[in-house]
Amino acid sequence: MSQLLRIILIVLVLGVAVLVWVEVRQVAQVEEVAQVEEVAQVEERPQVYGSQKDVEIIVTSPTKGSVVTSPLTITGEAPGFWYFEATFPVVLVNWDGLIIAQGYATAQGEWMTEDYVPFVATLEFTRPEYGDTGELILQRDNPSGLPQNDDAVEIPIRFAP
Repeated sequence: MSQLLRIILIVLVLGVAVLVWVEVRQVAQVEEVAQVEEVAQVEERPQVYGSQKDVEIIVTSPTKGSVVTSPLTITGEAPGFWYFEATFPVVLVNWDGLIIAQGYATAQGEWMTEDYVPFVATLEFTRPEYGDTGELILQRDNPSGLPQNDDAVEIPIRFAP
């Protein structure tokens, strides 16, 4: 009889241990989801970046250090003079400066103004095989081609695994 009692007691203790383990894992997963949501909310806050010529560009997404995947959607605001024909170039480079994607940001409002105009761009890319860092470069559109009219903002990013 005492042998049967020991077996029942061991089974009960193991059952309780399994239940506690499952509960701890669920709490840890909930905390991890909360941390990810918190990071996502931080990344959605607009950040202001100064260009090489001290023009301020407001970028909502992605911001400095963001982990990005393809397709990458870029949003923010730039002064109207940053655009030409309602667009400006956007380039994504790997850690070594190799271009892995390029396209154009498009004004989401009247761009012939000195005021800030919202923009959006989407870049599709293949994750670099080597290195997990890169930069997103927002370039002032320069139809004249004159170097004195060039300007850019560089935002460091990380590529998702």
